[in-house]
Amino acid sequence: MTDHLSIALAQINPAAGNLAANADRLRAVRAEAAARGADLVVCPAAGLSGAPLLDLAALPAFLDTVEATVQALAEDTADGGPALLVGAPWHGDSVPGDLGRDGSKRHNAALLLDGGRIAAIRFQAVMDSGEIGGPEEDRFDSGPMPGPVNVRGVRIGLLVGGDLTTGDVAETLAESGAELLVAMLASPFAPGRADQRIHAGVARVVECGLPLAAVNLIGGQDERVFDGGSFALAPGGRLVAQAPLFAEHLLLTRWERGDDDGWDSSEAETIAPAEGTEALYGALVLGLHDAVTKSGAPGVAVGLTGGLDSALVAAIAVDALGPERVLAVRAPLPGGPDADLAGALADSLDDAAEIVELLGCRLDNVALAPLLKAADSLLAPAFAGRDPAMAVERMHARLRAATLAALAERMGALLLSSVDRTDRLLGLAPEETGCGYAVLADVPKTAVLELARWRNRNQPAASRGPAGLVVPERVLTRRMKAETPAGLPPAEALDDLLAGLLDGGLSPADLMTRGHASETVAAVWRLMARAEAGRRGAPPGPRVSRRSTVRLRRFPIAGDFTDLL
Repeated sequence: MTDHLSIALAQINPAAGNLAANADRLRAVRAEAAARGADLVVCPAAGLSGAPLLDLAALPAFLDTVEATVQALAEDTADGGPALLVGAPWHGDSVPGDLGRDGSKRHNAALLLDGGRIAAIRFQAVMDSGEIGGPEEDRFDSGPMPGPVNVRGVRIGLLVGGDLTTGDVAETLAESGAELLVAMLASPFAPGRADQRIHAGVARVVECGLPLAAVNLIGGQDERVFDGGSFALAPGGRLVAQAPLFAEHLLLTRWERGDDDGWDSSEAETIAPAEGTEALYGALVLGLHDAVTKSGAPGVAVGLTGGLDSALVAAIAVDALGPERVLAVRAPLPGGPDADLAGALADSLDDAAEIVELLGCRLDNVALAPLLKAADSLLAPAFAGRDPAMAVERMHARLRAATLAALAERMGALLLSSVDRTDRLLGLAPEETGCGYAVLADVPKTAVLELARWRNRNQPAASRGPAGLVVPERVLTRRMKAETPAGLPPAEALDDLLAGLLDGGLSPADLMTRGHASETVAAVWRLMARAEAGRRGAPPGPRVSRRSTVRLRRFPIAGDFTDLL
């Protein structure tokens, strides 16, 4: 029995499926923790495998490789250094003793590696749907209620993923003799979720009377952004340590046994988490950074129009990657002979040039006029006698996108879409052809303006971009004066309507009590339903809302239900 225990919470950023690289990262973190005097290093759920794994978690060959990698990591712990708790998917029949299960099942597991062997294995018992514990895409079988594991003479109760969301597992562990609780999470970012995780931890501490240390995954992976924010709670729910959001971090906590045999911790490192618009911006930066680096792309290309959406995407890209890895491409669509349109085009070109100057990234110019003229000439017979204005406009946008995609492909760069959530939901963005990542796919139009204003006043932590103004004030002013397409309400009302209709599941009557006309509700519904096919073919982007309509709400592509509302 010991009266002192140092626990290092390793908030790491693994790449999904890259077991060799992730294992090397765990070895490096363990070595750093050993140098700082840790007795136990705790990694997040999925710390070895990365998340979400999707169908990779169901492949027997992958699970066999996971097991072999864990065995190799376990052998490393024969050096007398700290014990290591890692998270990974696990074959059901690979568990020794009375926990052996049907081999067709797989579990979200916590594996204690110590003394050169796998000392203990515990499974997630509660499958969380609220995403405090882990991403919904990875479906695991629930395990039995766990007992504590022994680490250097201390009985530690392990909460894996969704086990933190209910009192059942923590109470079972306390009744089984656990002295400390450790939670291993892979919880994605959403507004307010960092506080939600801490509140869940406080509830467990108060219910069972045991202190708790929780470590959460960080990093962008496909459409997920894991935000970290690992923390420790002393008895009574007092916050004694907290790691930052959106950054790898090794948080060392030191625990002492009191006269009453209970464990307590003195105040340790506590970094207040980002909130509100700052947190949203941080999630977008991290999501884009990892989408590029984990795919091995050398950089990104952004079609810069002089408008707000593309300006914000360019700023986020520079903050995430640095200006040397961002190529802005100015490929304007001709505005026609009208003097006002020509003047607007000139202003947009000037604004695009100013954005590039502010950000310090590279700029290429592409003249589309010959391509568009050839396409118009080719299709002129088909459009004879008809009003082709809308079809031609959308065709020009797609040709512009295809040109940008070809340019990005030649460079090996990832082409970024600048379409926001509002336009994607309503099918008002035909220009995503060939794009590899959509930074604003889950950001409503009104939030785009808030993000740009915030970035002009602040330089994010760990930003690779410049301080100060990055979006010209004229671009912001033009967005505030911009009108939505005919028949649609202003952006604020439109975003509120979409949020109520899709995220909130409100009825037409409920929406009308919020000030939306019935004909407007019906018109928006029809646009949204008809845009389903386009959304399914759209590039991925980071989920940053409480609930992402783009992915979680799906409708039939063909079917006569557009007049439902």
